[in-house]
Amino acid sequence: MRRLNRKKTLSLVKELDAFPKVPESYVETSVSRGTVSLLAFTIMGILTVLEFLVYRETWMRYEYEVDKDFTSKLRLNIDITVAMRCQYVGADVLDLAETMVTSAEGLVYEPVIFELTPQQRLWQRMLQQIQNRLQEEISLQDLLFKSAMKSSVTALPPREYPPTEPLSACRIHGHLEINKVAGNFHITVGKAIPHPRGHAHLAALVSHDSYNFSHRIDHLSFGELMPGIINPLDGTEKIAQESNQMYQYFITIVPTKLHTRKVYGDTHQFSVSERERVINHATGSHGVSGIFMKYDISSLMVTVTEDHMPLWKFLVQLCGIIGGIFTTTGEPRAQHFLQPLLRDFETRPSSVNDQDFCYNKHIWCFIY
Repeated sequence: MRRLNRKKTLSLVKELDAFPKVPESYVETSVSRGTVSLLAFTIMGILTVLEFLVYRETWMRYEYEVDKDFTSKLRLNIDITVAMRCQYVGADVLDLAETMVTSAEGLVYEPVIFELTPQQRLWQRMLQQIQNRLQEEISLQDLLFKSAMKSSVTALPPREYPPTEPLSACRIHGHLEINKVAGNFHITVGKAIPHPRGHAHLAALVSHDSYNFSHRIDHLSFGELMPGIINPLDGTEKIAQESNQMYQYFITIVPTKLHTRKVYGDTHQFSVSERERVINHATGSHGVSGIFMKYDISSLMVTVTEDHMPLWKFLVQLCGIIGGIFTTTGEPRAQHFLQPLLRDFETRPSSVNDQDFCYNKHIWCFIY
């Protein structure tokens, strides 16, 4: 009894076969169909390789949200060379909370030569070219995120030989911990001194003839140092034409979270606009000679995430490629298969009806 039920079940399953085997007598080969098959497999191979390359490719997704962290400190990283002696200049920070951060809390004054060696000048030109390309092609920043280029690559290389000229410039480098509020980092004449009514620099003892605020910004960034980021002011060089020159940089800092394959952490990016003018009180151009970087913190935070195509989508598209090519190139093969079948159908004996003919040939027929 069980065997009979099993035979009936197998017979029913056999009748439901949607992919019956074509009898060998109806399979014909030809050079034209072989050429079509070869072409189809070649196209499938090329499209599969291209689709795999797309699957391996990644892209950057940017998301924006409100930054709710205003209590933590922000790290200011500095490496600036000024064409004045170290005893003549002072650097510090004053923010809107009237908090003064002096250079003694983390900055180093190092006497150096302002002029670069040929190797250092070549590095600076390369960095300036990268900066120009970043301004023209925004997608280049995505490539830097993916490559996770180390910050040491953009650092000024050391001199090949010891300097023989007098050390008439001052390199100010290091980092300061500042509040996450708008503020002003500046380098001007004289050392900063505490004052009960505000902020002052002891500049009376410095002669105006020694003023020279030509400067080079080798590095300026906010937050933790992250690979894959080239800051907008890195490699900037300004040559003062007058002694009473004032340089202003207006900086907007944007908190940034990086979630890529090679980098995972929090940092800060910034945009900058700049202005320079000569201080001349007789013509109404008032102010103080020096380098002033006025910064503000954006209330929005950017999250940069590296995404790629999921595996299931790649498999679906791969099946679509293979199935579509098989369907397109299968039509001429089907015509060659039907020709001998139709010929046998027309020449069948009159005693064989349509249904018996289809059953004997193991094919499906729709009888109307």
